[in-house]
Amino acid sequence: MSKWGKRKDEEEYTSDGDAPPKKTAKKDSSDESDDIIVCEISKNRRVSVRNWQGKVVIDIREFYVKDGKQMPGKKGISLTMDQWNVLREHVDEIDKAVAESN
Repeated sequence: MSKWGKRKDEEEYTSDGDAPPKKTAKKDSSDESDDIIVCEISKNRRVSVRNWQGKVVIDIREFYVKDGKQMPGKKGISLTMDQWNVLREHVDEIDKAVAESN
């Protein structure tokens, strides 16, 4: 015990005899069978289409290798179909802006 005493969550569970709620393990998203890898942008980046919470999303994400498996990293974005459609509608404007920047 620290000089400040018990943590609040420790007191709650020891006083009434209930155990703290168990944490559930995250499902390894690299094993999901409904992921469709559309393309690999680079060695560690890929675009995929997948179901997330019952909705189809376009996922642009960095991956890293852990224990020989490719795992999704924190860096990335998941676009809903509405967001994807907005982006698609503006592709010509984006291309024009990129050309002007060069």
